[in-house]
Amino acid sequence: MDVAAERIDRLEALARAATKAGEEGRAREYVRLARRIAERNRLSLPKSFKRSTCDACDVYLIPGNNARIRLRNGHVVVTCSCGTHARYPYDE
Repeated sequence: MDVAAERIDRLEALARAATKAGEEGRAREYVRLARRIAERNRLSLPKSFKRSTCDACDVYLIPGNNARIRLRNGHVVVTCSCGTHARYPYDE
């Protein structure tokens, strides 16, 4: 794992901790920084990171805190507190 990938993983952990502590502004900055590092180094973000962040407002999502999770026919619907929906498939 190269330096950029390690930094993205570390920023994900920092964003999770900041959101749990109630510091959403700081968590947003960590998410934006991780996305920027991935773009500059032509890396794809890990699946766990993609699915736990909002594309619209860059907030780190924690179910029950600032995100709502619902199961529909063959997909999961994640709704951010800003109102943005993300859908991910799953096998039944």
